[in-house]
Amino acid sequence: MQDRTNTIAGWVLFAGIVALGGAIVSGEIFHSERPEKMGYPIEGVVLEGDGAAVEKPIDFSVADATKGEQVFKKCAACHNADKGGANALGPNLWGTLGKPHGHVAGFAYSDALKGTPGNWDFASMSEWLANPKKYAPGTKMTFAGLSNPEDRANVIAFLNARSDSPQPLPAAPAATPAPGAPAAAAPAMTADKATAEAVGAGAEKAPNQPVLNQADAVKGGPKNSGGDAAKVAQ
Repeated sequence: MQDRTNTIAGWVLFAGIVALGGAIVSGEIFHSERPEKMGYPIEGVVLEGDGAAVEKPIDFSVADATKGEQVFKKCAACHNADKGGANALGPNLWGTLGKPHGHVAGFAYSDALKGTPGNWDFASMSEWLANPKKYAPGTKMTFAGLSNPEDRANVIAFLNARSDSPQPLPAAPAATPAPGAPAAAAPAMTADKATAEAVGAGAEKAPNQPVLNQADAVKGGPKNSGGDAAKVAQ
């Protein structure tokens, strides 16, 4: 009986060793690296040369407040944006843009948000909506965030409209050249500039060399340059 138990234990141990070895070997064979080019691009996000995701600047001039109202339905369980509306789980959001963090009187904001300096502007609101816990670590807000920049732009446009004094829209971000686009060609030298440079070059010549006037510079050189040079040499 003892021999049989030892035999079973031995086979169990052997099976475990085989399984562990197989896992190590398969891990080496099927080891995968992060692809250089991601197969599923995210709208509004570009990849830098090292593969790091970088979000494009948001153009709020094309944001749609009507679409933002639909996006705001995700927030309506905790907030309202009506003038004079009551606080709920979250504060009333009427006239929020342009106000300091934690501006609604009587609402129990977290210390994390109240301690965040600055006002709610387009950039800070977008950053907050993208990831509240990253924007103000320790916040009581449990919403995970809006990853789509277009959704954030639209809902911010909606909130901006829910105010007695909407904030002016930020300037549109500067256009960036597409990857691989040729650099702008240097401007061609104009005739006037060529003439000026030619005349200037002539002014620096030795006293015994002819100086180009404007007409000569445009045509390529003075007339009878040989004779003129001889006269100057005399």
